[in-house]
Amino acid sequence: MNRTAVCSTSPHIALPCVYRVDWSRPFTWLREGLGDFGRNWMLSMSLGMVFSLFGYAVVSHFLYKSHLAMALTAGFLLIAPFLAIGFYGISCKLEDKAAGEDKAFACIRHNAASIGLFGLLLAFILSGWERLSAILVALMLRGDVVSLGPFSFSVLWAAEHWQFVAAYVGFGAVLAALVFAISVISLPMMMDRTVDVVTAVITSLTVVRQNFVPMLVWAAIIVALTALGIATLFVGMVVIFPLLGHASWHAYRDLVQAE
Repeated sequence: MNRTAVCSTSPHIALPCVYRVDWSRPFTWLREGLGDFGRNWMLSMSLGMVFSLFGYAVVSHFLYKSHLAMALTAGFLLIAPFLAIGFYGISCKLEDKAAGEDKAFACIRHNAASIGLFGLLLAFILSGWERLSAILVALMLRGDVVSLGPFSFSVLWAAEHWQFVAAYVGFGAVLAALVFAISVISLPMMMDRTVDVVTAVITSLTVVRQNFVPMLVWAAIIVALTALGIATLFVGMVVIFPLLGHASWHAYRDLVQAE
């Protein structure tokens, strides 16, 4: 494994060293995540099924409220890092062969305050995205598009909606990139060691800065697989969500120096 350690110094925050990795490492994380999924497939798939059914139920419930249907579908990427903590915990447990069955939950309990605070941060960002989505829909879509019958994403392919699609995707991409940068290793790090939210976020931003190309590849994989899962009416999420959750734990392990 070819990695280069980069250590940052700060007079106020004790930051761990991070590693620079090759652009292809995200595919290794996926393979390792698949291994964790296979070793604990029953629990992983059960959790994946819960989130799949929940996602489908929420989006279906808001089909008659177009901006909410769009905001929640796209917003899944914003809160997914927090929803995946169960899969981080399973991978954490699998690392310790001697650990009891409650190891997955112990990984959460020992730093629950910081993890909860980060969850609130993501919830606040999702709330802001919902308001922004409502404003874009109100300003740029005709009333008949958003009010007649259940909403269908196919209506957005019409030529007259290109400005709305461009603005919606643009704002959404910027927000998703921000969330990705602050969360790519934050939650696994807070589960692995007792650090506060600020330290975890700064470490995550450092990881992204030192591994810009690998992080682009990793983000593209996450977006592509998530889009596939949503396009299958969330059925694909039964496997895709656990896979990405386990792989994210291995990304953290590969990118941040152990204590």
